[in-house]
Amino acid sequence: MTLTNWAGNYTYRAAEIHHPRTLEELQEVVARSPRIRALGTRHCFNDLADDPAALVALDALEAAPQIDEAARTVTVTGGTRYGTLAQVLHPAGWAVHNLASLPHISVAGAVATATHGSGDASKNLAAAVAAVELVGPDGSLRTVRRGDADFAGSVVALGALGVATRVALDIEPTYDVAQEVHVDLPWSEALAHLDEITGSADSVSLFTDWTGETIQQVWRKTRVTDAYAMRTDFFGTTPADGPRHPLPGIDPVNCTAQLGVPGPWHDRLPHFRMDFTPSNGDELQSEYLVPRVHAVAALEAVRALADRIAPLLQVTEVRTIAGDDLWLSTASGGDRVGLHFTWLPRQPEVEALLPTIEAALAPFDARPHWGKLFADVDRDLARLYPRWDDFRSLAARTDPDGVFRNAFVDRHVL
Repeated sequence: MTLTNWAGNYTYRAAEIHHPRTLEELQEVVARSPRIRALGTRHCFNDLADDPAALVALDALEAAPQIDEAARTVTVTGGTRYGTLAQVLHPAGWAVHNLASLPHISVAGAVATATHGSGDASKNLAAAVAAVELVGPDGSLRTVRRGDADFAGSVVALGALGVATRVALDIEPTYDVAQEVHVDLPWSEALAHLDEITGSADSVSLFTDWTGETIQQVWRKTRVTDAYAMRTDFFGTTPADGPRHPLPGIDPVNCTAQLGVPGPWHDRLPHFRMDFTPSNGDELQSEYLVPRVHAVAALEAVRALADRIAPLLQVTEVRTIAGDDLWLSTASGGDRVGLHFTWLPRQPEVEALLPTIEAALAPFDARPHWGKLFADVDRDLARLYPRWDDFRSLAARTDPDGVFRNAFVDRHVL
């Protein structure tokens, strides 16, 4: 059977795909495999999770999340999806600090690729990891905990250090969130007041097609307290008169509740509901993370390419991410602004355009999202990550025979 990724733009090449039902079976599979990669929920748009030899999926290994209230952590299997985790945490009175726009992604896959939500004070999802258990190349188990010497290099690891069987995440008491959408933010206001706009709520996303004089939508998600009140006057915008989809003209039935109605964190922080397929259809995605200090200049540089971008674009989302200390995190070393492009399914044309966008963003040290499309030509990612050589040494130490290496890892990292 032909297996593709979520968007259908990538077909996996692996000769066999294993679905172990027990941890012991997983260990045996890894130990006898000369090359193998872990496969998550197939949300990568490139070959990061593939290898011609073998893949292993953890979908048959999923177990109930285990909450440790004293430690304020929850431990999940690598294949657990965030939406599934939320259904356990919230009734028990707990939550995680943030979620990505999709709740359908696996914890281990999101962590390994530095996937993120939005918020000036919110770090990416990997920053919530307190410990990770890995099956090594010989099938043995090892656990790396926060505070261990190799921890910061073992969380965002691109699958190069082993198969993540269990992940412990920090949790906090559950909370409610209210989501508001504002339309037609003038570009002049956005560029002059970007910090105030992104700091106006706990999570803020700007949706634009780069054309015209306005940003089409601003999605603001606010933790509800006694002081919460809806914003009607917001930098020249208009409050949306009903629920909106990020793409114009699309029925918002699959989107999370808006209009300032409070609800549980997991029903508001993602843009899309767990019980709906979120995609508008076939699509491609790219994203670049730039240091916060360069945000306005980066936006202006991309906007100058609007006439080339718009014909291939569905929408761009602009988000903010707080910095962390994880070696290969796209937010390692400081706060970032993410410029996320959802493209039409025209891959040759998109790939031809990416070098132009990357050249425009090069002066700002833009880091590409690991799991999305970016140009392979003359990539110099090492200079963007101060701990790059440390990660290479860690990979050589933990996987000397390259069991978990693949073309992506060889091409971009090792």
